[in-house]
Amino acid sequence: MSKFTPISVHDLGEYLREQRHSAQLSLRQLSEVAGISNPYLSQIERGLKKPSAEILQALAKALRISAESLYVRAGILDERPDRGDAPPVDVTDAILADPRLNDRQRAVLLDVYESFVGEPAASKASMATKASKTSRASKATQASTATKDSTDTKAPSAPNPAPK
Repeated sequence: MSKFTPISVHDLGEYLREQRHSAQLSLRQLSEVAGISNPYLSQIERGLKKPSAEILQALAKALRISAESLYVRAGILDERPDRGDAPPVDVTDAILADPRLNDRQRAVLLDVYESFVGEPAASKASMATKASKTSRASKATQASTATKDSTDTKAPSAPNPAPK
């Protein structure tokens, strides 16, 4: 059973106000986008009301932030532990090991991942790229051989009739 963390409703209101300002939304604009009355939203921000999980979800969607972060601030969810004891997930290994992906998909996913984390997946990405190039070259060779074989096995064409 989850233990609720005692958090001040005022802290939640301050956090919502900060997020609203970051999103450059007025109180009225946020209330319209979230589908919550303007006075009720004002009371939440001032720490006078504790919103339900549904209201928090609507606010999170309107502010484009994690609903989980609002649930934690409101004391509905416990904050996740740091996971310092859990081994880190190696995304590049997971991408390279996924049998559902072809080599080109692996290379593209690794490029996208690198663009987000700012660190090259170095040798692993180059392995995927090399594998992709090798695969493409192999397919091109197979296609060329198949085309050549099909032209060699065609029935000889009839000779052109002599001009009259």
